[in-house]
Amino acid sequence: LQNEMAGGKAPASGEPLTRITVYSASGKLHLSAIMPLMEHLGLIVVEEVPTRLKGEEGTFIHDFGVLSSDRTQIDVAVFGDRIANAIEAVLVGTAESDSLHRLLLTTGLDHADLAILRAYRNYWRLVTPAFSVGYVDDAFAAQPKIAEGLVKLFHARFGPKHSEDRERTLTRSIRKRLDKVKSLDEDRILRGFLGLVLATERTNLWVEDRTSLSIKFASAAVPEMPSPVPLHEIYVTSPDIEGVHLRGGMVARGGIRWSDRREDYRTEVLGLMKAQMTKNVVIVPTGAKGGFVLRRSVEMGRPTYEEVRAGYKTFIRGLLDVTDNRVGEEIVPPDNVVRHDGDDPYLVVAADKGTASFSDTANELSAEYGFWLDDAFASGGSAGYDHKALGITARGGWESVRRHFYDLGIDVETAEITAVGIGDMSGDVFGNGVLMSKHMKLVAAFDHRNIFIDPDPDPAASWEERKRVSLIPRSSWKDYNHELISKGGGVFDRDAKTVTLTEEMQAVLDTTVETATPNELIKLVLKAPVDLLWNGGIGTYIKSKLETNEQVQDRSNDGVRVNGRDVRARVLGEGGNLGVTQRGRIEFDRSGGLVFADFIDNSGGVHASDREVNLKVLLRIAEESGKITRGERDEIIASVSNDVVEAILYDNFLQAQILSQEAAASTRNIEHYSDLMDRLERDGILDREIEFLPTAEEMAQRSRDGAGMTRPELAVLLAYAKRHLTDLLVQSDLPDDPHFATDLTGYFPKAVSDRFGDEIAQHPLRRELISTIVANQALNALGSTFYSKMRTYTGEPAARIIRAFRAARAITRAEDRWHDVEQLAGKIDPDTSRLLLRDIDRLVSVITRWYLNRPATPSTIDE
Repeated sequence: LQNEMAGGKAPASGEPLTRITVYSASGKLHLSAIMPLMEHLGLIVVEEVPTRLKGEEGTFIHDFGVLSSDRTQIDVAVFGDRIANAIEAVLVGTAESDSLHRLLLTTGLDHADLAILRAYRNYWRLVTPAFSVGYVDDAFAAQPKIAEGLVKLFHARFGPKHSEDRERTLTRSIRKRLDKVKSLDEDRILRGFLGLVLATERTNLWVEDRTSLSIKFASAAVPEMPSPVPLHEIYVTSPDIEGVHLRGGMVARGGIRWSDRREDYRTEVLGLMKAQMTKNVVIVPTGAKGGFVLRRSVEMGRPTYEEVRAGYKTFIRGLLDVTDNRVGEEIVPPDNVVRHDGDDPYLVVAADKGTASFSDTANELSAEYGFWLDDAFASGGSAGYDHKALGITARGGWESVRRHFYDLGIDVETAEITAVGIGDMSGDVFGNGVLMSKHMKLVAAFDHRNIFIDPDPDPAASWEERKRVSLIPRSSWKDYNHELISKGGGVFDRDAKTVTLTEEMQAVLDTTVETATPNELIKLVLKAPVDLLWNGGIGTYIKSKLETNEQVQDRSNDGVRVNGRDVRARVLGEGGNLGVTQRGRIEFDRSGGLVFADFIDNSGGVHASDREVNLKVLLRIAEESGKITRGERDEIIASVSNDVVEAILYDNFLQAQILSQEAAASTRNIEHYSDLMDRLERDGILDREIEFLPTAEEMAQRSRDGAGMTRPELAVLLAYAKRHLTDLLVQSDLPDDPHFATDLTGYFPKAVSDRFGDEIAQHPLRRELISTIVANQALNALGSTFYSKMRTYTGEPAARIIRAFRAARAITRAEDRWHDVEQLAGKIDPDTSRLLLRDIDRLVSVITRWYLNRPATPSTIDE
């Protein structure tokens, strides 16, 4: 930058301008690429003179004559270098440009400092989009001293010269300036940014070789944070990507997805985190979820595989940059990261939408960082469990389906059932799900490409054909042998203009419609009168009549979505996530259908991932001591896969069984569910409105009407009750009681526990594992209200209630009795089975309460 008249030069334009000269070695730059940079600085561009250098092919000089906003020259001595550096950084792609750059001319901030404000602005807009980006930038432009103070505060909290005294001084100074701000909007915006800086726990700004800017928040301290509120979240931003990772607890895991929802991807991730928290009650960590968007390639069309993978790597690096490591028993913070929170070394990720093949990529980064979890960082990699090969998610979901049909008096192992589905045979959950029964008549299904109709299939032949198609990589319904499709059926493209419905199609779909658009045909499939609707796809297809499509927030499926009351399937199996809204499930249940929830049905996948991670963490201890090699470890993991699957499926069975019991008994015990919700609300665990649970007044009305709880409501309460009890046990001394060490030993396959008993005792998640296992045992056996009832009856703490439960279970030999009844499933009618289980449960509950009412001496339970 140079001012005219400097060095005796006369102004070229009649008024003294500042000259900004850009040298381009790659040809002439488009003015549309440069002009916004000048305008973002608040400059008035008066003229531009392009010059090609002689003898320098492709080299151009762009000479701009500019004025500041008050039509004066720029003070080059003060601002010149900062403006030049900012323009260069934007042109080479290492920085962004927007109207925040006006602050370069009114403060002492440089473009790197403005990147901090920009990151906070973009993150907060995801949390509370009350103000536009331009409006926020205007607030900073109007109050440049506050903007500068916020950046200085950030440096004081996290920079190499961080100082608590300077932090307090700057905070007081900013608040004094805020008190003088007259505009209510400006005050709200700027106070919000102060809250954001103070809610920040860590950043990677001073980490060497970083590829992004990461900011970790204590979510509850973030201003205007909507519910549900995560415990922690990390926001990662770079010129190429932007993403968030939300965690419900200190020990949390969940998938990382590539999202195409650039404007509201945090809303998507938040909903998935909430679902993951309820799903993860069967495993050690609570729920977490991450998602990132690509910022540049989206403008040029759908990104390539390599672009998504590169964005994923940037995002994962941003997470690892601010995560502690574990070396032996010691927690080691990352270099150049100031921490305003405690030790936080647990970060586990998993495959998700758009990142299904990236587990090895994540584990390579884990190894590069020397992260303590090694290849347990991302489950499902080359040395992990292949969920599709194991069919674990679908097989777990089938336990729910089996239970629903058992309650209807139907044995799906032998009875013929009709079904419709969402998905195709190449999909893990759908493909494996519709192969679970050789007696299934799949009469219709659809995915994003085709609609499949087979009005009267031969069960055996169609099963064989589905199996064949499932083995074809990236198959579609068009790969299905059309000669095997029964009369009147076919495969139809979703981009067709209309589809003519044959008499056979009309009969199986129970409609008189003769022609329909593909979307109309899909609605008919979803409302078909069949035994089973199996969801194995992506998207939300069923809502409540009381909900709008806008509330569902899945615009791509607005044209095919139906209401729960209109679904005529007898059973709904949710192999896929978020296929039905919670209110849609409740409406379907109240209309006579049988359904639990996606986090119950498809928990097998996350359960498998977690068992893999915990097994790898255990075997790493043995590997580091020289007891086994990496090759031996991999062989052990593969050899016990059947044991792992068996344990997972039994847990799915138990959850479905207790929910079935509670659904039948809740009309008689409705007050216990009211007490449970009241307790969870008092403890700050539950928000009834968010979970669509009945209010206290509605529960009182149900009591008067003799109405009970729906299965989807019970599924939510079981999840919350397990999470609450687990948290209470972790905080108690129960996990340290040697009596419960056998539960941890029993968690691992016998071949592992027999050989690695010493290592199991050293497992870093020993306390969390024991607490989770024991909480699941109690509530899977006696129901979601067991702890809250005992707490109300006796006032005893969770640890003593569980000790009493274990004594009662042992005295009554309840485990053997429960197992005997479970073996009769399908052989006796469901009412008899429930009565037998109820009587055993009552006996255990009575004896538990008897123990709790005795004086609490050290020998009470032992006796």
